[in-house]
Amino acid sequence: MLALRLLNVVAPAYFLCIALVTLGLQFFLFLPRMREDPTAARLFSPALLHGALFLFLSANALGNYVLVIQNSPDGLDACQGAEERRALCPPPSTHFCRVCARVTLRHDHHCFFTGNCIGSRNMRNFVLFCLYTSLACLYSMVAGVAYISAVLSISFAHPLAFLTLLPTSISQFFSGAVLGSEMFVILMLYLWFAIGLACAGFCCHQLLLILRGQTRHQVRKGVAVRARPWRKNLQEVFGKRWLLGLLVPMFNVGSESCKQRDK
Repeated sequence: MLALRLLNVVAPAYFLCIALVTLGLQFFLFLPRMREDPTAARLFSPALLHGALFLFLSANALGNYVLVIQNSPDGLDACQGAEERRALCPPPSTHFCRVCARVTLRHDHHCFFTGNCIGSRNMRNFVLFCLYTSLACLYSMVAGVAYISAVLSISFAHPLAFLTLLPTSISQFFSGAVLGSEMFVILMLYLWFAIGLACAGFCCHQLLLILRGQTRHQVRKGVAVRARPWRKNLQEVFGKRWLLGLLVPMFNVGSESCKQRDK
């Protein structure tokens, strides 16, 4: 339990460090390199478009990250009271999280990178957090590849060029042909690639469970759920104004945690 509590503190700090390093590389290394292009147009320069797109992706990733933490799942107290309200919160939809030390409704899983449980109230923010984190990391990897290609005069036309970049760069780093800053960017390329693929996998898996009307906790426990139309399951998580929530980080509205039946 002590190890889980420690991981619950270290993982968010690790994520924030990666986010700060990514922001620093984008605005102090990649963007200045794009401004040096003499053929770029002044109004729609690559640096301006790149900065705007990266700000959009990072703002949505960090915004939904904060909302996942602030918009915690309902506790068991939300369904205390009358007998008819208790009947709407069956035991299969509740789970006691040992890390958070509380009972949550419509529990999906505990996310160590946010240090919080994922449930009905913050499920949409978690899915969007995974989506935009994946896009921001993969986009940063593309920008980093363009930077390394220009600085080291490396061609990535061959499919195996990216796979052989790390071992080749390590040998060149110890021989003095590659600078420390360039080696750091190369290491970040593989880290962005790994985080981007992992977040994309989490996002796709979570969307599949939402379409089925299930949670990870129910899948692990083998709890059967009543079949419902996939559109209704999707709307229950993302709401009617799903497009606005897709473009701008915002709280879930009209949460119906205590109205869900998991039979």
